[in-house]
Amino acid sequence: MKAFIFGQKWKEVDTPHINKLLEKLVSAEFEFKVYDKYAEQLPKLTINFDTLSSHEELRFFNPDVIITLGGDGTILSAVPLIREMETPIMGLNLGRLGFLASIEQERIDKAINDYVAGRYTVIKRAMLKIISNLKVFGNDNFALNDFTLLKRDNSSMIVLHTFIDGEFLNSYWADGLIVSTPTGSTGYSLSCGGPIVFPSSDNFVLTPVAPHNLNVRPVVISGKHEITFKIEGRADNYLCSMDSRYAVIRADQEIKLKKNDFSTNLICLEGDNFMKTIRNKLNWGLDKRN
Repeated sequence: MKAFIFGQKWKEVDTPHINKLLEKLVSAEFEFKVYDKYAEQLPKLTINFDTLSSHEELRFFNPDVIITLGGDGTILSAVPLIREMETPIMGLNLGRLGFLASIEQERIDKAINDYVAGRYTVIKRAMLKIISNLKVFGNDNFALNDFTLLKRDNSSMIVLHTFIDGEFLNSYWADGLIVSTPTGSTGYSLSCGGPIVFPSSDNFVLTPVAPHNLNVRPVVISGKHEITFKIEGRADNYLCSMDSRYAVIRADQEIKLKKNDFSTNLICLEGDNFMKTIRNKLNWGLDKRN
């Protein structure tokens, strides 16, 4: 079996867990490589390893599993490297409990044992794709979490004329608008009052950011639809994002959103599920008074 280890930022407190993971992979007879930008930060470890740095190298290596070390943001950063390969991701959390990276560092041994024994399921997560007359985000024009359109700096609010399959939906007078996948429904969209959507739902959520009209509420639409925008405002440029990647766009740019052609696959170990994760993350069912 082959594994690729991806991380973004090394912290000294993580070193014992990284050593533990590498030793476990060796004992389980894995062939593995580490993302080079992460490897450059690491101190000398007990296990030697090779590195890789690009999507092309990852395709050539063709791992069976990608192990991310960090949190949800680390998984989002790994997605552009994986792209259409759809290699399943095992998210090992080295910080706070995440919605995506939900395997705690104390379960590293068990996670690898369960993977080798096949005690897991692979959950497909739908993604968004942006299409524009002026190319935005290059070949990384997809998002696992969300797409946002926002005003820049301290400029006045913007108007986002929004269309579903060419049919006018609404003009959002707001600081911006979030279009999230079911995965992204627990991110920025949730903090702006959007609903939690189960990962298996084939839906997108449109959530306004600080809307001027108080009767405007988040809208859930089918993932089969295409969403287009016309931007109006006093500024010439606006900010848009795909997950953690940002770009500046002009008001005259044509922007269309649709369901991406490929998905992101996440490994869910036996005993783990989305309902358990949101209960733990949001402290549902707990009352500090008792």
